[in-house]
Amino acid sequence: MLLLAGCSADGAGVSGGRTDGAARARAHSPYWVNPHGSAARQAEKYRAAGRDAEAELIEKIASRPVAEWIGPEDPAAETRRLTRAAERADRRALLVLYNLPHRDCGQYSQGGAPDGDAYRAWVDAVVRGIGDRAATVVVEPDALPHLLQEGCTPRHLHGERYTLLHEAVTRLAGLPGTRVYLDAGNPDWVRDPGALVEPLRRAGIGAADGFALNVSNFQTTASNIAYGRKLSAMLGGKHFVVDTSRNGNGPAAGRTEESWCNPPGRALGEPPTTRTGRRLVDAFLWIKRPGESDGPCKGGPEAGEWYPEYALTLARNADF
Repeated sequence: MLLLAGCSADGAGVSGGRTDGAARARAHSPYWVNPHGSAARQAEKYRAAGRDAEAELIEKIASRPVAEWIGPEDPAAETRRLTRAAERADRRALLVLYNLPHRDCGQYSQGGAPDGDAYRAWVDAVVRGIGDRAATVVVEPDALPHLLQEGCTPRHLHGERYTLLHEAVTRLAGLPGTRVYLDAGNPDWVRDPGALVEPLRRAGIGAADGFALNVSNFQTTASNIAYGRKLSAMLGGKHFVVDTSRNGNGPAAGRTEESWCNPPGRALGEPPTTRTGRRLVDAFLWIKRPGESDGPCKGGPEAGEWYPEYALTLARNADF
């Protein structure tokens, strides 16, 4: 399996213990590696404490590009900082927009912009921050599948969501250096890909470069590719990307909270690369940041917070 990585903004490695193996294969992945991410900081802490074996495990994450999820505070400054750092390293920024109103059906990642106008202003700021620099953007994980989930997003909000997604995709697609992928869930969620065709069209898939699968989930790469090919055929041959951040051992059994919220026994999947060997698959990406919690379950912290014990498990179980 290919070992992949990019460079830091200043050309330095993430830690003193990093080898040159990732740098030698950087041509396989055009994405920027943040030298100050949670995994990099954790590796430094382990090394300082003399826990070198654990530091080496965490380096499996720290040495590879993971997506940056843009926050609600000053998105223009955040995206400008990230894309400029990537540009200095001759890399492409990998970003996720996750701020739609009424997101996540009131679950662990609930929240988002307070209303449609606030979301539009936020997207405008993101667009200003990216400018003409190179970026790949995944737009609003779960937003469309949640419209199809009974009892999740109230019916009277559906029209607004489609409009906001369409506007966001169109604005981003108009940037000269930006590639856009609209989230389409995973094969175990909306099992009939045909059910997503009209929602994706209403949400602007025509303006996007393609769709994203398996974000923050654990379905196998093979099942995502099979599913993606079926969906692509219904969308005129649209390409797609697959989140492989935590699917190395596939999904946990069942379809309950136990199977999606910090499930035990999971592993890092294929390292990020644009050399997938599949015509329709533009990239395997780590969109969910491996080592960040799914929510306060099984002893984990709040959703999105760094969970070092889980990160170690993912890395220890990885088959590379």
